[in-house]
Amino acid sequence: MSAKLVQGYEVVIGFETHAQLSTQSKIFSRAPTAFGAEPNTQACAVDLALPGTLPVMNLGAVERAIELGLALGSHIAERSVFARKNYFYPDLPKGYQISQFEIPVVQGGEVSFMLGDEKKTVRLVRAHLEEDAGKSLHEDFIGQSGIDLNRAGTPLLEIVTEPDMRSSEEAVAYAKELHEIVTWNGICDGNMQEGSFRCDANVSVRKPGAALGTRREIKNLNSFEFMQQAIDYEVRWQIEQIEDGHAIQQATVLFNPDTGETRAMRTKEDAADYRYFPDPDLPPLVISREWVERVKSSMPESRPEMKRRFEADYHVRSDEAKELTRTRDTAIYFEAATGLLVKINPANWPIPNGSTDAKQMYGSAIAKGVNNLLAAQLNRESLSIAESRVSPANFARIHARMIDQTLSAKTAREAFLFMWDEASSEDDGLLDKIIDAKGLRQMNDSSALEAIIDEVLAANAKNVEEFKAGNAKAFNALVGQAMKASKGKANPAQVNELLKQKLA
Repeated sequence: MSAKLVQGYEVVIGFETHAQLSTQSKIFSRAPTAFGAEPNTQACAVDLALPGTLPVMNLGAVERAIELGLALGSHIAERSVFARKNYFYPDLPKGYQISQFEIPVVQGGEVSFMLGDEKKTVRLVRAHLEEDAGKSLHEDFIGQSGIDLNRAGTPLLEIVTEPDMRSSEEAVAYAKELHEIVTWNGICDGNMQEGSFRCDANVSVRKPGAALGTRREIKNLNSFEFMQQAIDYEVRWQIEQIEDGHAIQQATVLFNPDTGETRAMRTKEDAADYRYFPDPDLPPLVISREWVERVKSSMPESRPEMKRRFEADYHVRSDEAKELTRTRDTAIYFEAATGLLVKINPANWPIPNGSTDAKQMYGSAIAKGVNNLLAAQLNRESLSIAESRVSPANFARIHARMIDQTLSAKTAREAFLFMWDEASSEDDGLLDKIIDAKGLRQMNDSSALEAIIDEVLAANAKNVEEFKAGNAKAFNALVGQAMKASKGKANPAQVNELLKQKLA
């Protein structure tokens, strides 16, 4: 839904995103946060709310909140307060959730992104620290339910926006940008399937110029595809209800990806329903300016800054730099491979295309390889670049063999795939062993190439006549025949040059 008006209605969307912080322990206890453990094996006395236990603030969680605030241009509150949010679910042992209400740690800020050719900016209300609840497990086939408290006390940042988005596409673009920000800075691992990055979309519709409509909150959207489907369905459903004369009731709803529909889960609560009051067990959180500066100095180079630097230092195109900085791991891999390639033997290599140094020339080559060859292989096996089976060093070595004309573009790809099967062995001589064992060495011998071309010209007299009559495509056909005769090992540049000489 790219249009702002849908059947004469304006769509209004706000987001609440729960980002699980990348700490090793929980927000108020020392219990671990690793995913996938057996139920109730990562819940300590504090998480279980046993009598006499007291919460202790996790320093790492606070520093990650500060990092997010700095990344989003927010105000970091020098003093923030924790509150008890009271509700009674079986998976909430204390009967309340420790959160922040009146004074959150991160205030204001914004997230900007491109939607097509248009820049969009979503204002943030706040981001506050809180603990996660446990999880109810329902075994329908035996008619029983259980409680897993492994997640209870897991540190979260709830990031709340103003209702600034006006379409499902805009909402998804915002969520993707926020996802890239928190993962880039290492604040959150961003794994949506494991629940590390969960989005709630508050959706309402109204006639243009009218007051905001009644919103319904779509809970726990854990994929960008489902996010768009859920919002689109909810918008259509609300419009149909209003057109049929029904009032929209504020509610929390769930999206069923199997049916593509939302369904009401419960009446939506307001702040008053939770009876917030300050937590007497936790003192105010005080963050000094010196602490903020220390965190700031330890933060990685921002994604926009690194993108601009790649364009300037490596002469990569803007679209290539954007892909290289999609994740920090990709950017680190690119710089490592380029740096190693430059060190191999830059003094003996040409620096064409107006580049001023080897870093610019070979950075562009590595960028294309990372964004195409490596990315395609990772996608085929559903791996992240951190799981690449070809190391940056071996990736650089493959490109070095292309530059010194040992490998062609075709045989370089074959060498890459063979090296992939070697699981990133760091043997310096591995690539040359593969090249010789698999017969990948490019044919650069002029006399041998000349013999092949003579045979091709003799066997393709018709193509020769057509080329001399002005048909340029006939030349390409001859090149193809020569490459085929050499089993793809001929140096394409030499083939082109020798053919031109013989056809002149």
